[in-house]
Amino acid sequence: MEEEKRDSGTVPIHETYIDYSSKSDEELRKILEELLREEKRISYQRRILHGKIDLLRAELVRRRKEGLRRGRILFNDDDIRRLSEILAGEALGVSRNDPTLD
Repeated sequence: MEEEKRDSGTVPIHETYIDYSSKSDEELRKILEELLREEKRISYQRRILHGKIDLLRAELVRRRKEGLRRGRILFNDDDIRRLSEILAGEALGVSRNDPTLD
């Protein structure tokens, strides 16, 4: 049902402003039920994503360990350069060390 609303161009209820004071108790219960269904759907998707993220991280760790056993270096020059950029705030285009910048 929620997907149908998105496809038809209707704004999902969680993205709209709701004037609660003008709603009846029954309307508020329906809105609450819909929001709870949406929260449940999003929570499920979040758990699935976290599972995939965990699997990918575990695979990367496994590959790194395997690489170390074979004598590969843990970090290459690109990794060091990227880390330096991140620490300097250059990755975001802003220096994090400058307190005058917001």
